[in-house]
Amino acid sequence: MADPSTDPGTLQQLLDALTAPAEPLDVVMLDGFVCAVLLRPQPLPAAQWLPYALDIEGRDVSPPQQARAAGQAVLRRHDTLRDAVAGRQWFDPWVFELDEDAAPSEAVMPWAAGFALAAERFALPLPPGDEAATDALALIYQYLDAGHWPAVTVALAAAIDELEPPRRLDEAVEDLVRAVLLLADHTGPAAPARRSVRR
Repeated sequence: MADPSTDPGTLQQLLDALTAPAEPLDVVMLDGFVCAVLLRPQPLPAAQWLPYALDIEGRDVSPPQQARAAGQAVLRRHDTLRDAVAGRQWFDPWVFELDEDAAPSEAVMPWAAGFALAAERFALPLPPGDEAATDALALIYQYLDAGHWPAVTVALAAAIDELEPPRRLDEAVEDLVRAVLLLADHTGPAAPARRSVRR
């Protein structure tokens, strides 16, 4: 079996093996969710966030063997992203190209929704009034319906309004990664002395 930390198809199969009423995040939402979990000075214990990756309501899931396998795979993806974010290194988010007529926003919207779920459930520790952090958040929240997300403040909505939506999927994906790495400078673990947020 392929490594689920690098192969989204393998991880999706493990999540699909969980039985109802479990409603696990799909791998695109999961990737954004984990990135938001990582944006804090001290690690958030897996016991707090992992249940919500395996079931959107945080319920116990079954069968137990499959739940353990899926949980371990999610943790391996978490560790891969953790190392990238902590080192301020570029990473490849799990965003899939849709059909040729689809707008980039359609492809990245699930990733942004997963990020927003974790950012609001676990109170992303952004410094109040930080314009740079707000601008970085706007790169992610621009793909969401602002009315559904309490975190979209007046300042964040204004920052979103100033953005020009990307025309290509690769531009949208780069914005997601850049936003995470910029936010890490405001909320995440300390970075090495030398770092770059560009590919």
